[in-house]
Amino acid sequence: MSGRGDDDARLDAWIDAHFDDEVRFLQALVRVPTDTPPGDNAPHAEATATLLEGFGFTVERHPVPEDVVREHGLASITNLVVRRRYGNGPTIALNAHGDVVPPGEGWHHDPYGGEVEGGKIYGRAAAVSKSDFATYAFAVRALESLGARLAGGVELHFTYDEEFGGDLGPGRLLAQGVVKPDLLIAAGFSYQVVTAHNGCLQLEVTVHGKMAHAAIPATGVDALQGAVEILNALYAQNELYRGVTSQVAGITHPYLNVGTIAGGTNTNVVPGRVVLRLDRRMIPEEDPVAVEASLREVIAAAAGRRPGISVDVRRLLLARALKPLPANAALVAALQKHGEAVFGVPIPESGTPLYTDVRLYGEAGVPAAIYGAGPRTVLESNAKRADEHLELDDLRRATKVVARTLRELLRGA
Repeated sequence: MSGRGDDDARLDAWIDAHFDDEVRFLQALVRVPTDTPPGDNAPHAEATATLLEGFGFTVERHPVPEDVVREHGLASITNLVVRRRYGNGPTIALNAHGDVVPPGEGWHHDPYGGEVEGGKIYGRAAAVSKSDFATYAFAVRALESLGARLAGGVELHFTYDEEFGGDLGPGRLLAQGVVKPDLLIAAGFSYQVVTAHNGCLQLEVTVHGKMAHAAIPATGVDALQGAVEILNALYAQNELYRGVTSQVAGITHPYLNVGTIAGGTNTNVVPGRVVLRLDRRMIPEEDPVAVEASLREVIAAAAGRRPGISVDVRRLLLARALKPLPANAALVAALQKHGEAVFGVPIPESGTPLYTDVRLYGEAGVPAAIYGAGPRTVLESNAKRADEHLELDDLRRATKVVARTLRELLRGA
């Protein structure tokens, strides 16, 4: 019977021998666009399923009804589940999302090309998180190459709704009882194990005034001036948020961003309506209900300082923070141990200011850790920016870490 060191060496060797195949797999995924919006992601799911079936995996396709998808402002979603059962024991899920923001401008590489240059692969979602479709699929293949007795099983959850909150991705699979894993590893980066993250509240604020001809502005009520009053009040909150400090390493304080402003009808018309959309990041210690109530009070008070102005506030998104569940300890320890062995540096446990689908598993009581292929920071990868890329060596080594971790946690008699 082989020892742990022998198994780790065999896993590493299999991944090295099949790494060119792993890169080609990732290239194929990058070359099928999943820009969200518009969110027509079912074609990518079908392409992914076909590739996974080529590995001998049975792939469950879980399409979301068209009317439900369109209610959420998207075009098509098919979530994928692969179940690999080896014996009695825990089920470890591996989740990554395929939907991404549109590429935007400024690229020097084809955003859908999957080009390899200088030891890096370029393309939208090459780092976040189609890379972990590859990490997880090939980690499972490596695990099965051992032919070892295993206690438990592995599931791949490849979903397509992270950019719009996850409710139609993991949220739907969990709510309908399609999946109910015991542990979760979710798409992340290679140099830390993330166990907590910020929450996110997004609001749409519609400021109503009264249109008028610019030659007689006193006959109207300028909605833009009302919006400016509200903006100033919101940005003043950011200064107050600096005094609210999280105790989670990697997370600092709450903050607020106004991402879009739209309004007015023409240059010579007093604006009668302006729409703001804001994003409020919440640290794990905050209560989302209290945060939303406070923002609504700030907005109402600011609007009240401008006679004739009224506002409507609509919630667009509420993503709760991820807080670590104690039962994730063995999973985190295994990822840290094998991460340090493979990468040669300590792999700390930390939080992140991002929000992810993982919170949905946490809310369902599934202990989780965020770990996958990628650099030390989102900034380094150019995720959501031009020339997004992934160091291929990070992909190779992260695949080894995940495969070793699965072997340790599913070790049979």
